[in-house]
Amino acid sequence: MAEPFLRWAGSKRKLLPLLTRYWNSRYKRYVEPFAGSACFFFAVAPEKAILGDLNSDLIFAFSQLRDNLPAVMRELNRHRKSKSRYLAFRAADPFNLSNAARAARFIYLNRYAFNGIYRTNEQGRFNVPYGGWRAGGMPGKDIFAACSRLLRSAELLASPYDWTLSKVQRGDFVYMDPPYSVSKRRVFRQYDSVTFGPDDVERLKDWMHRLDKRGASFLVSYADSREGRFLAHGYECRKTAVRRHIAGFTASRGRSYELLISN
Repeated sequence: MAEPFLRWAGSKRKLLPLLTRYWNSRYKRYVEPFAGSACFFFAVAPEKAILGDLNSDLIFAFSQLRDNLPAVMRELNRHRKSKSRYLAFRAADPFNLSNAARAARFIYLNRYAFNGIYRTNEQGRFNVPYGGWRAGGMPGKDIFAACSRLLRSAELLASPYDWTLSKVQRGDFVYMDPPYSVSKRRVFRQYDSVTFGPDDVERLKDWMHRLDKRGASFLVSYADSREGRFLAHGYECRKTAVRRHIAGFTASRGRSYELLISN
């Protein structure tokens, strides 16, 4: 197992003691279509996996860490934490960089951005402000090395969740932690360019039925809400408290509830 090397808004790191109870090594593969920081994947260290995410920069960083670790580490080691370095990196065009430098840029911005948020403007440019001292530091080289090693077991897909789920087979374990679409309340979205709306909730429910019929096991985490209860209907469901970390100051961070839905 390994700690994730990325920070991620909505990460389930604090729920890992619960989540990992749903996993066992007898599953054929681990599949995650909304990978984010992939903290569950790194915690259970499966022998075979598929990690998918619509964020192509994220999947590119995963692939470079897996296949090109020494070069990525050399690039990361060139850059100290500072606001000026952060703003210069943020302004840089990633496609004018080498592959290793492009991955290092993504990791650097992720680690030092405000609350680990991934957000882009209408032109697709990353625009999250600098996190300052609250952002903490860069992980040690041992964490990067452990993550690189575990990623060798994974097929990486920069794709919509439907495409990743279409690859699921009997005996697989699927973990789904989608962006939340919750009526009557504001919910943070990780990506500006893509929303997860009511139609996606219905599509996700349809996929849950398909996976169940296909003989795959699944676990879905979702906000305790009308939409979450719609997804949970007909399946096992556990409600658990979770502390949110999107607000800018600790005093304004509140406790809410999530549903863990399984077949």
